[in-house]
Amino acid sequence: MSPRAAALAAADAPRDRDGAMPATGLPRVLATASSGPGLVAHLAAHGALPAFSATRRAEHPLVDLVEQSGLTGRGGAGFPTARKLAAVARARGDTVVVANATEAEPVSAKDKVLCRLAPHLVLDGVQLAAEAVGATRAVLVAHPTVSGVLGAAIAERARHGLGGVRPEIVDAATHFVAGEESAVVNWVDHGRSVPTGSRHRPHERGVGGRPTLVNNVETLAHLALVARHGAAWFRALGTETEPGTLLVTARGAVANPGVYEAAIGSRVDDVVGAAGGHVATPLAYLVGGYFGTWIGTEGREVAFSRQGLAPLGASVGAGLLLAVPTSCCGVVETARLARYLAGQSAGQCGPCVFGLRAIADEVGLLARRELASDGTARLRRWLGEVDGRGACAHPDGVARLVRSALAVFDDEVQRHVNRRCSAPRPEQSALGLPVT
Repeated sequence: MSPRAAALAAADAPRDRDGAMPATGLPRVLATASSGPGLVAHLAAHGALPAFSATRRAEHPLVDLVEQSGLTGRGGAGFPTARKLAAVARARGDTVVVANATEAEPVSAKDKVLCRLAPHLVLDGVQLAAEAVGATRAVLVAHPTVSGVLGAAIAERARHGLGGVRPEIVDAATHFVAGEESAVVNWVDHGRSVPTGSRHRPHERGVGGRPTLVNNVETLAHLALVARHGAAWFRALGTETEPGTLLVTARGAVANPGVYEAAIGSRVDDVVGAAGGHVATPLAYLVGGYFGTWIGTEGREVAFSRQGLAPLGASVGAGLLLAVPTSCCGVVETARLARYLAGQSAGQCGPCVFGLRAIADEVGLLARRELASDGTARLRRWLGEVDGRGACAHPDGVARLVRSALAVFDDEVQRHVNRRCSAPRPEQSALGLPVT
C-alpha cells in the first residue's frame, strides 16, 4: 500500500473500545458459518451497521470509503466497486439496486453458500448500497435454492425493526449466461434472462429504464464489512493492488470439495491445501470456471489473483478452481466443456449460435481422434473469427477456454491428431459434465 493510501485508510478505520483495530484475519464474510444464519448471531459477530450522513447522494461518504478500500467486484469482472457506486449516485432521477445471486454456472457454489450462511451480511450490503446511491427500490435476484433463506432473513429484519429499503426477491433463471448483469436486468424487467447487447450499461439505463447498480452478493457482503471496519482493516489481507479476501469454490481432484475464504494472493496450492489437498496427481487446473482458462501444474505456485494469474493468461473469474487428475484427458474434458457452452448460447448472434457449435464440433473430432491433420489450424482460425464479435462475451469466453487448452495440452493435442492417445473416456467428467 502506498503511504498516501495507508494514511487515507487509517484515518477512517474504527477502533474497538480499547482503541485496538478489529481482528483482521479469516474468516470474514463467513464469520458466522458456525453460529448460524440468524440475525442475533449476525449482530453478535459483526455488530450494528454504522450510520452515515450525506447532504447529497453524489457525496455519500461510503463511496469514498469503498474507494480507499480498493474493493472490486467478486462476480467475475472485477470492476472497482466505488466507480459503480459513484456512477449511479451521480445519475439523475430514481435509482435501483440489484443484488446478483444468480450463480448460474453449475460448478460454482460461493454465492449460494454465502446466502445460506450469512444472509444478513448480504442484506446489510444491499441496504448500504441503496443508501449510498439513493435507491428507492432494491431487487435481490437469487438462485431458487437460496431465495427462501433470503426471504426469511428479510422478514426477520422487518420483525426487528431494521430500516432501509426492503429488497424484493426474484427467483433467478439458471442457464449459463443468466448471471451477466444486463441479462439480470432484462430478467427483472421482461422475464428474458439473456444479455441485451445494449450500448447503455445498467448504471445508465437499467431496471425500468432507471440508473441501476448491479453488484454480486459477495461484493455487497464485503461492502458491509468495509463500512463497519474501514479501509485499513480491509486492506490488512490480500495484496496492495487486490486487497481483501474472496470466496473460492474448489472442486475436482481435491479431498474436500467446497467453498473456502482465502486472502487474495494466496497461492493456488494454498487453496488446494485448504480443500484437503489433492486426492490424485494433478494434470492441470481450470481457473475461473467453465468460462475460465486452463493452466498447467506449474501454476500451483502462482498467486490466486488477477495479477498473479495474468502471465498465464488466466484470471480468478468468479472464484473457481477445478483440479483435473492425470487419469483424465485434457482434450476430452475441453471437448465436453465446449459442447456444454455451445448449448448455452442465448441465440442472439451468428458467432455464438453457429460459431460455437462449429468450434465444439471440431474439438469433439479432436477428442475422438478423428480430426484431420490441418484441423487444429482451422480451429485456431475459427476461434479468432468469433472473438469480440458476439452480442455478449459468451463467444470470447469459449475462445479463451479452447485456446488455453490447445496451449496447456499441446502434447496431448498432437497425440490426438496422430491417433495415439490412449487415455480412458470415463462416463463421468472430472468437471461434472456429461459425456460428449
